Order: sequence, then C-alpha cells, then structure tokens
Amino acid sequence: MRRLFWVAVGAAAGIYAVRKVQKTMHAYSPSGLAERAGGFGESITAFAEEVRAGMADREAELREALGMDAAHDAPLSPAEAADLIDHPASARRPR
Repeated sequence: MRRLFWVAVGAAAGIYAVRKVQKTMHAYSPSGLAERAGGFGESITAFAEEVRAGMADREAELREALGMDAAHDAPLSPAEAADLIDHPASARRPR
C-alpha cells in the first residue's frame, strides 16, 4: 500500500513538473512573447488615450478660466501673439 502511495505521489510530481516546464517554454517561445507584447501595446494605447482626454479636459478648463470661447475666438495676429508672449498677464482686448 505504501509503494502505491509513493508511486502516485511520484506520478503527480512528474505531471506537475512537465506541465510547469511546458508553460515556461511556451512563455518564452516566439508566440508566447508575441502574446505578452500584444498586451503591452494595448496598455500603451490605453495610456495614450487617457493622456489625450486629460489634455482636452485641461485645455477646456484653461479656456474657461481665461474667458476664451474656442468657437468664437479668431486666431491671433502675429502682433497680438507677440504681445501676448511678452505680456502674458495683460488684459485681452475684445475684438
């Protein structure tokens, strides 16, 4: 009876070891590396989308704080742009 127990334990350990080795080999095979890299690319894409959304939200907040309306503001002339760069805190003249 003890021999049968140890044979079963040895068989279970052998099966476990083979499965573990196969899983590790697949992880480092070209297809396994491609699967992991695909997930990395998706996470980079998701991060970039979150950054873009945050940038758009922040730009909207800044436009609101500065009293700018994106739909009605005409582009600045070169002279107005230079004046804004030289004196960023000065009041904007209505157009």
